[in-house]
Amino acid sequence: MKAKIFTISLFIMIAFWFTSCSNKAFFLQSSFLPAATGYVEVSRDKSENYKIKIDLKNFAGAERLDPANLTYVVWMVTARDAAVNIGRISTNNNLNATFETISSFRPVKIFITAEEQENARYPGSMVIMTTDRF
Repeated sequence: MKAKIFTISLFIMIAFWFTSCSNKAFFLQSSFLPAATGYVEVSRDKSENYKIKIDLKNFAGAERLDPANLTYVVWMVTARDAAVNIGRISTNNNLNATFETISSFRPVKIFITAEEQENARYPGSMVIMTTDRF
């Protein structure tokens, strides 16, 4: 009886641990910024929303691209395969960039495009970095 209670308790703790952990997905190598590396971390908050955090290294500014652009836009692909603009990302002097946002939709993929406007409604063709589906 004690072993059964222990097993059930252990199962519940493991299930809770897996649902409260975050998922980490690494960006694939970029043909536009080959030295750039980074990852996306997705976790749930207390309100059951999705917290999305991006960390990038060696990420040059959009004005250095050929052709040059004004900004980078972060896109989230939802479970219904809709691409949603979730914000603008910019680099600092050390070529590093971070980004955080909250979404009520579950992301299944994140990608970054170079755009002329930060409020783009649809992603442009210049996809700088992308993750696989997660």
